[in-house]
Amino acid sequence: MRTGRLGAVRIGELSASKPGGADRKRQHIRLMDADICKVDVVTQGEILVEQLGRQAHLKAGDYALVDLSHTAHWRNTRASRLLSIAFPRRLLPFHADDVMSLFAVPFRADDAPGALFSSTARQLARDFGNFDPVSGVRIGTATLDLLTVALAGRLDRGAELPPDVPQHALILRIRAFIEDQLADPDLKPETVARAHHVSLRYLYKLFEGEQVSVTGLIRQRRLDHCRRDLLDPALRHVPVSAIAARWGLLNAAHFARAFRAAYGASPVEYRRLATAAGRG
Repeated sequence: MRTGRLGAVRIGELSASKPGGADRKRQHIRLMDADICKVDVVTQGEILVEQLGRQAHLKAGDYALVDLSHTAHWRNTRASRLLSIAFPRRLLPFHADDVMSLFAVPFRADDAPGALFSSTARQLARDFGNFDPVSGVRIGTATLDLLTVALAGRLDRGAELPPDVPQHALILRIRAFIEDQLADPDLKPETVARAHHVSLRYLYKLFEGEQVSVTGLIRQRRLDHCRRDLLDPALRHVPVSAIAARWGLLNAAHFARAFRAAYGASPVEYRRLATAAGRG
């Protein structure tokens, strides 16, 4: 099995040399973010995907969408190879019910408009370990764009996609990128813009209609993670400064001021009050 990352997209390739199968059970679901879904693309052999009472019989080049918040079963009757492309479901610009209707539905390698995605995914299977981080983000974004077109075609919603879908999808991917890179102390708007191949000015413009700026989002998500860790009994012996550094906040004084402004108490006070409340 090979694995890799392309920005918000996780790639995995599984090879099976003989007939077999795999199950996604409830205990697996509890260990993973319920918002994740994936596309399974058969690159060799034949695979059966079962989920939500549906069956997708897939041959080489075919693919199916799978919801990782539900149980599922895979079976191969001979040697096969499968490429999985996993990503947060929120990156698909469709209503949840529409996406649900597509899980375990077969997409054929030679059916437009899904054929282009199939071709790209199979090429990705050969090359995904060779991209640098910045190129990986761009390729991951382009791959999801092609998948969006394929899914819209199956839903017959191509003409209904609003003109701001690409912009909305970009914002979602930027948010996912930020979430993934919070531990990097060098994460800043310039880093985000460069990773998504847009200018800093355009990045700021994208977030004009959002509730928080891109700088504010980075700060907010870091503080949210620090707050969560300060409440975690398993981390009660970890110094506050180490928790802050874990989420990219290396300046202890700046962290303390930002945390107090957000939550009304210093990190030390917040942890002490939360511990006392838990004991009470």
